[in-house]
Amino acid sequence: MTELCEQPLLAPKTIILRDEERQRCEVWTRVMGYHRPMSSFNTGKKGEFFERTYFDEHCASCEPA
Repeated sequence: MTELCEQPLLAPKTIILRDEERQRCEVWTRVMGYHRPMSSFNTGKKGEFFERTYFDEHCASCEPA
């Protein structure tokens, strides 16, 4: 068997999709304890979603700044 470090590196293939090959990605989020697709949100709930702030553990470290 060959070691992993001895195997040649393969360049990743670039995939190019035409617009007609693409499909819409449905975004789901947790609301009031259950998951719902954003496509079912009303205008107000969509606005609330985009105003959310997310917790970043690295920014909240215990080390003094």
